[in-house]
Amino acid sequence: MSLDVSTIDSGFDSFLFFHNGCANEEENSKIGFHKQNYCHITKTKLQMHHVSFLPGLVPPSRIAIWVCLVCIWISAFLKANQAWAVPVEPIFLGCGLGEAGGKDADGRQWRPDDKYLSEGDSIAFQASYQDPSLLSEVPYMRARVFLSQATYKFPVEPEKRYWLRLHFYPSIYGTYNSINSYFSVTANGVMLLSNFSAAITCQALSQAYIDREYSLAPLNTDTLTITFKPSDKYNQAFAFINGIEVIQMPNLFDSTSLVGFSGQTIDTQILNIQTMFRLNVGGQYISPTQDSGLTRMWYDDTPYLYGASTGVTNEAAKNVTINYKTMPQYVAPPTIYSTSRSMGNDQNVNMGYNLTWVFQVDPSFMYLVRFHFCDFVYFKPNQIVFNIYLNNQTAQAGADVILWAGGMGMPTYKDYVVMVLDGESNEQLWIALHPAPETKPEFYDAILNGIEIFKINDTTLAGPNPRPSDMLAKVQEEQSRTFNNNNDDEEEELSHKTVFIRGAAGGAVGIALVAICIVVYQRKKRGMKTDSHTSWLPIYGGHSHSQAKSSLSGKSIGSSNLSAMAQGLCRYFSLQEMKQATKNFDESNVIGVGGFGKVYKGVIDNGFKVAIKRSNPQSEQGFHEFQTEIEMLSKLRHKHLVSLIGFCEEDGEMCLVYDHMARGTLREHLYKGNKPLCTLSWKQRLEICIGAARGLHYLHTGAKYTIIHRDVKATNILLDENWVAKVSDFGLSKTGPNMNNGHVSTVVKGSFGYLDPEYFRRQQLTEKSDVYSFGVVLFEVLCARPVLNPNLSKEQVSLADWALSCKRKGTLEDIIDPHLKGKINPESLSKFADSAEKCLSDHGTDRPSMNDLLWNLEFALNLQENQGSTNNSLGNESEFKEVSLIQNEHQKSQESTENSSPIFSQMVNPKGR
Repeated sequence: MSLDVSTIDSGFDSFLFFHNGCANEEENSKIGFHKQNYCHITKTKLQMHHVSFLPGLVPPSRIAIWVCLVCIWISAFLKANQAWAVPVEPIFLGCGLGEAGGKDADGRQWRPDDKYLSEGDSIAFQASYQDPSLLSEVPYMRARVFLSQATYKFPVEPEKRYWLRLHFYPSIYGTYNSINSYFSVTANGVMLLSNFSAAITCQALSQAYIDREYSLAPLNTDTLTITFKPSDKYNQAFAFINGIEVIQMPNLFDSTSLVGFSGQTIDTQILNIQTMFRLNVGGQYISPTQDSGLTRMWYDDTPYLYGASTGVTNEAAKNVTINYKTMPQYVAPPTIYSTSRSMGNDQNVNMGYNLTWVFQVDPSFMYLVRFHFCDFVYFKPNQIVFNIYLNNQTAQAGADVILWAGGMGMPTYKDYVVMVLDGESNEQLWIALHPAPETKPEFYDAILNGIEIFKINDTTLAGPNPRPSDMLAKVQEEQSRTFNNNNDDEEEELSHKTVFIRGAAGGAVGIALVAICIVVYQRKKRGMKTDSHTSWLPIYGGHSHSQAKSSLSGKSIGSSNLSAMAQGLCRYFSLQEMKQATKNFDESNVIGVGGFGKVYKGVIDNGFKVAIKRSNPQSEQGFHEFQTEIEMLSKLRHKHLVSLIGFCEEDGEMCLVYDHMARGTLREHLYKGNKPLCTLSWKQRLEICIGAARGLHYLHTGAKYTIIHRDVKATNILLDENWVAKVSDFGLSKTGPNMNNGHVSTVVKGSFGYLDPEYFRRQQLTEKSDVYSFGVVLFEVLCARPVLNPNLSKEQVSLADWALSCKRKGTLEDIIDPHLKGKINPESLSKFADSAEKCLSDHGTDRPSMNDLLWNLEFALNLQENQGSTNNSLGNESEFKEVSLIQNEHQKSQESTENSSPIFSQMVNPKGR
C-alpha cells in the first residue's frame, strides 16, 4: 500500500523509513527489530512521490507523534542491547587493575582495561617500588606489559576529536626492568611514539613518571585503535602502559597564521596534535578536577622564564568577575584568567628587556602556540600595547588585549603556528613580549595569562628520546658502584634495582640530586596533595619569586634568616639611615637600575660615599637574591670583588649598601645605546678584563666552596676611581659544599645574551658557565656593541654568534670598535680573540678554566705593552707563563690575606683546587 506524500503536513521535516520491516502490525507494535531492521531519519521536505508504508493506513495527523515514539523506543532498545555503544563518559583505564578498579588522588574512578584489549600477549604486574613523588597509586603502580604487538580498541563517534592520554611509570614489573623497554605506539595509523623509552625520558627530565597527551584529528571511523609494539632493534624489548584516558573534546582548534610567512595559514582542525606545554602564567598548578571540564593539567611558568628580569605576577581583585561573553568557558578555566605576569611599573626598565620564556622542543616540526589573555587591571584600548615574538620572529605587532577582548575582565586567546627547523641549535622555542612604543600606549608594559604549546603534524608526532647529561650518567654510575661495594651479593642486586628506579626514573630520592631538588621545590611550592602531580612537562627545580611578598614581614631578616656569620660581618642599617643617606630616595641620586631595583648614590658616616641598591616595592622578585647577596659577600674579601658594607630590611623595604664605584659599569664606557664610545684604550680594556677574571678566578677556586656567579655581564663589572675592575651582583650566585659531582643542578637563571647554552639545555651549572658568559663580555669589550641588537640582520643580532662567525671567516677586524682600529698589536688581538672563542665553545669541557683564561689575557696585555720592542724577554709564551705563575701565586697570596681574620682564613686556598 502507498501513501501520497502530498497529504502530509508541509511543516513536518522528518520521515521514518523502515528497511526490511517486520511482518505484521503486532510485531511492529512490539518494536521487535533485529540489528538489520533499522530506522533512518532523513532531514528533507520529502521531495519523493510515494513511500512504502506499513499495512493499514495511519492517519496523517498522527504520523508525527507516532514517529517520535518509535524513535524513543528504538533509542532505548539500542542503548540496552548494543554492546558497542559510544561512551558518553570519559574513559579512564588503569592498565592491569583488578575488576574493582580504583580511584586516583583527585577522586577519579579508573576501570580495568581488559574489556578494550583485543589482541596481543600481555601480563599485568604490580610495580616493585613506589617513588616518593608518586602520591597516587592509581594508575601508576599497576602496568600491563606487552611481549608482542598488542591492540586496544575504543568505540568513538566519527568526525569527533578526542583527548588521548598515556601514562608511564618506569619501574621493575616482575622480571621485566623498564630500562629494557623500547616500543612504538600508533593510533589509527598515526605514529605517536617511536623507539620510545620511558626510563630514559624520565631520567633525562628528572621525573618519576610522565604523561603524553594527544588530540587526534577527527576520525572517519567509529573505532579508535591504539597499537603497542615492542622494538625489534633490542633484545628482550617489551612495551608497557600504566594508564589510558580517552575523552571526547570540543573542537578547540581552527585555521591559524604561520609566523614568518605572510598570508599563509595552517588548518589545524585536520591535524593531529601533541600537547607539549600547558602553563598557568603567573599562577599555580591546576589539577584535572579544577579544569573547565576537560581534565587538563596547568603548570606554573616559573621554570621556563629566561633571564634575570622575570616581571611581576598579578592576581585579579575579588570584585573582578571573569566574563567569558561569547567565548566558551572550556577554552580555559577562570583561574587561568585571574592571574597574569606583567613586566612591572617602571617604563625605563621595561624598555630594556623582553619578558621571555624558553622551551625545549623537537626540531623539524611545526608548533601551535596559544596565548591566553585577560586584562583585569586596565579597562580601555591603547593603555598597554606590546609585540609578541616567536623564535625572534614577529608573531603579532601591536597586541592590545582590551581591544581584542572588548573590556576589562574579558578573556580571549590568540593562536600562531611557528616552524622549528632541524639542527642541534634549533631545539628551543622562544616566546618574548616587549612594549610597542610606536603605538604610543599609555603604559609601557606587556601581560600574559596562559601558554599552551602543541606539536602538530598529519602523520607522525614521534620525536627522539631526550639524552641524559653525561654528568648525570656519571654520577649515577659512581653511586651504583658505591652501593655495590658496600653490600653483599644479594644486597648488591637489590641496590642496583633501587639505583635504577630512583635514578633512571628520576624520582625525588636522595640518591639523585637533581630529582630531590625538584620534589622539594614542588612540595614546598604547591603545598597540597593534588598539586604534586607530574605531567608531560619537564619540571625543573628552583625558587619561586611568587613567595617574595609573604617573606617581607617588616621584621629584620638579620634576626632569623641570615647566618650568624653574615650578621657579624655585615652592618645593619635602619630604614631611616637609608632615607637620610639618599635624601629620601631622591630620583636625582639614581645611578643605575637593575632587575633587583634602583641603585642610589648615598653618603653615610659624615661623608663616606656608598651605593645603595633598593628593591622595587612593586616587584615580587628579589627576596632570595637579597639573602644570597648578603650571605655571599659578607664572607668574601678580594680586591676585584665589590665590598658589601651592610644591609637594611624594614617595613617591607630591602636595601644593600656597597662601596661606591666612582666610574660606574664597564658597559657604560664601551657603548651608549648601540653606539660605541672612545673612553677606554685597548690596554685599559685588557687590564679591566684581567681584573674581572681575577675576581671570578677567586670565586671558583679561592673560597672555601666553589662559587659560581651565574650572571657575569658588562653591567656587573664595576670600575673604581682608579679603573680597577670589581665583580658585583651576587644575587643569582650558587655554591655547594663540594663540586665532586662537577655541577650544581638548578633552574636556569642569567641574562639574555650571556647565558651558557649547555647550562640551559641541561640545567646543570658549572664554573664553565661563568667562563662562557665572560667570553661574551670579551667580545663586548672588543666590539663595543650590545650583546643583542634586534635592529640588525638576523645573523648579527647575537654578538656571540656574529663574532664567532667573523672570527672563523677571518673578518673579525671588520667588527671591532672603530676607536681601536690600528691601535691593537695584531698578536695581542689574535691571542685575545682566540681566548674569547674558546670561552664560547658549545661544551664546557672544551672551555678554558678561569685560571688559563687569566694567563691568556695577561699574555695578550704583555704583547700589547711590548709591541715593536726587540728586547721583549717575555715574548715566548712558555717563558711568560712560568713567570706569570710565580707572580699570580704571590699576588693571590697578598689579595687573599687582605682584611684577613680567623674567620676568613679558613676560606682561603692560595693554591686553588
